[in-house]
Amino acid sequence: MTAVVTADNLAREYQVGGGMFSKPGIVRAVAGTSFSIEPGKTLAVVGESGCGKSTLARMVTLIEEPTSGTLTIGGKTATPDKWRDLRTDVQIVFQDPYGSLNLRQRIGAILEEPLKINRPDMSAAERAEKGREMMRLVGLREEHYDRYPHMFSGGQRQRIAVARALMLEPKLLVLDEPVSALDLSIQSQILNLLLDLQERMSLAYLFISHDLSVVKHVADDIIVMYLGRPVETGPKDEVFAAPRHPYTKALLSATPSADPKRAKQRIKLAGELPSPLAIPPGCPFAPRCWKAQDKCRAERPELFDIPHPAACFFPEN
Repeated sequence: MTAVVTADNLAREYQVGGGMFSKPGIVRAVAGTSFSIEPGKTLAVVGESGCGKSTLARMVTLIEEPTSGTLTIGGKTATPDKWRDLRTDVQIVFQDPYGSLNLRQRIGAILEEPLKINRPDMSAAERAEKGREMMRLVGLREEHYDRYPHMFSGGQRQRIAVARALMLEPKLLVLDEPVSALDLSIQSQILNLLLDLQERMSLAYLFISHDLSVVKHVADDIIVMYLGRPVETGPKDEVFAAPRHPYTKALLSATPSADPKRAKQRIKLAGELPSPLAIPPGCPFAPRCWKAQDKCRAERPELFDIPHPAACFFPEN
């Protein structure tokens, strides 16, 4: 099966600060990230705040150009001259349903706007019918079409955001923390909606999250990121059952369990997250790792396939 999106060694750097007498610093927000997502599959990207998840999402949605590496969408290399055509194949659902919708527009106008920009040959009646069809698809009633966003709950707004993202019939949805701003009771409804839409439309998802309990429910594969770099990748079941990187193990230990009888030992990481302007030599996780040795502080580990890839010289058993 042909992948919807393929990333090969993607990297994104930013220049920070600098002045007349000093050079700007370099922040490597994302470095050396590779993956592919097939139709009907979900790749989850997890990690602490500042690990590069959202920067990766902006590159995949063609909002930012990679500093290096290649991105292929629908079999076409995503060079800037092709962005306009490729953007219809990939859409994004943002974290905050209160901030991602224009409060001055009616829901119908919000849904029709992508068609006005990208499908100028469609008539007003065709756009309206398409918008109403998408509202029904995400579980909203047609009478909501002429209302304003402030008249809806958070869960309903996120349904509207999902409907807007689907108006151009994309092949890939980038979901940037799509349920983190919602109540727990509403989160499950939105997640079930996304899974249902994926099955119906054979959508590929890039799911950005810090909540591993959510990731366990929706993902097929996982990338764990730390300071802009993947430290562990693999099928969801393998990563959850046998995490290889100490950072992954620490993240999983902090995930709440619904089983009160299940014994669980919380791993508390010592120290602070290093500054992205001054990443230490060797393994960037070494200053916080309980297994770090001299080799870890001197050399940067690559992703070793053991049995799924993990960037660690002394992986977990």
